[in-house]
Amino acid sequence: MRHLRWFLGLIGILATLSAIIFLPLPSLLEWQSVFLKRAFFTLMLSGLFCLWRIVMGPTPADRAAALDIFGILILGFSAILGIPTGRDWYIDIGIAWALQSFISILALGKYLEGRRFDE
Repeated sequence: MRHLRWFLGLIGILATLSAIIFLPLPSLLEWQSVFLKRAFFTLMLSGLFCLWRIVMGPTPADRAAALDIFGILILGFSAILGIPTGRDWYIDIGIAWALQSFISILALGKYLEGRRFDE
């Protein structure tokens, strides 16, 4: 049963990625670059997978890793939004999110080890 779930999950992931790559996608914003559109939707799909792992992760370590990856995806979103709009504050948001994500993952790691924050 476990192998069947893995196989069906792999088929779903491959079908979704092939649809993103080969089918025309509706645009949320009127961007000029097809690459940016596809990168945005790929990041959205990856974000959904990370949110799924955060909610349904079997161990706290899996949830912490998914939370760290989700922070990296937020950086990608801010970069992709900053390029076509030409606004620098998206990059500032990404930098602030990276710092906050780094500190929170360190704190979560210490908490999961059972240590206090002042050690």
